[in-house]
Amino acid sequence: MHFEDGVLRITVATAAAGSSLDSEGVAQGTRALEAAGDDLGCVLLVGEGPNFCAGGNVVGFANAENRGSHVMAVADSFHGFVRALDATEVPIVAGVQGWAAGAGMSLVCCADIAIGGPATKLRPAYPGIGFTPDGGLTWSLPRLVGLGRAREILLTDETLGADEAARIGILARLVGDDLVQDEALRLARTIAAGPTPAYRGTKALLSASRTSTLTEQLDAEAASISAAADTPTGREGVDAFVQKRRPDFGSVKQY
Repeated sequence: MHFEDGVLRITVATAAAGSSLDSEGVAQGTRALEAAGDDLGCVLLVGEGPNFCAGGNVVGFANAENRGSHVMAVADSFHGFVRALDATEVPIVAGVQGWAAGAGMSLVCCADIAIGGPATKLRPAYPGIGFTPDGGLTWSLPRLVGLGRAREILLTDETLGADEAARIGILARLVGDDLVQDEALRLARTIAAGPTPAYRGTKALLSASRTSTLTEQLDAEAASISAAADTPTGREGVDAFVQKRRPDFGSVKQY
C-alpha cells in the first residue's frame, strides 16, 4: 500500500503468494480507505507480478481445520474491503494485467475504471472448486453486463478474453500488456489532480441512481450541479473555460 500525489495504491495480490488474494494487503487497504482524509483523490488497485489477482488462497482453504469457518473469516475480511471500496467517494481505477479470477474478478467489477491489455483474462472460477461467488460479484456483474449475461458467465464459469470483457463493459479500455500498470497509474494521477468535489458528487449521484426514480434523480442532479457551481473548483472550471485556458484545479481544490 502506498499513498502519493493524492493516489492511494493498494496491492491486492503478489507474485510471491502465487497471485492469490493478499489478505493482509486487503486488511491494510480497508483500514486505509476507512481512515482516508480529504487529500485522497483516487484509489488504484493493482497486483504485483504477472497477474492482477488469481483468486483466493485455495491451498489455505484445503489446509484449514474447519474449512467453513476459515472461508467465512476470509470472506468477512474481503467483504469489509469491498464495502470500503463501495463507500469510497473518489474514483477507483484498476490496472488489470494477466488473470483476474475469482476474488480478482470481483475486485475488477468494483472499480469505476478498469484498464487491461490483450493478455488480460477474467473468470469467475468459483464453480471450479465447488464454491459460490463472493466479493459482491453476483451484485456488481449483473449491473455491468445485464442479468442474462451475468447468469451465463457465472453458471458456465466462462473465461472472458480482453476484447470481450471490454465489449461488455467490464474493462474500460485496453492498452499494451506492458503498459497496463503505467496507464492505470497515469489515469489515477490525472483523476487525483482533477476536480475532486465534482468526482465525489458524480459518484454520489451514480450510487443514488441504484434506487432512485427519474424524478428523484433529476432533483438530486439539480441540487448537486447548483452546489458545484458555488465551489472553488466549479468557479475555477467556469472561469478557465471563459478565459480559454486550462483549469488549475490543484490551486483551488477544496474538499
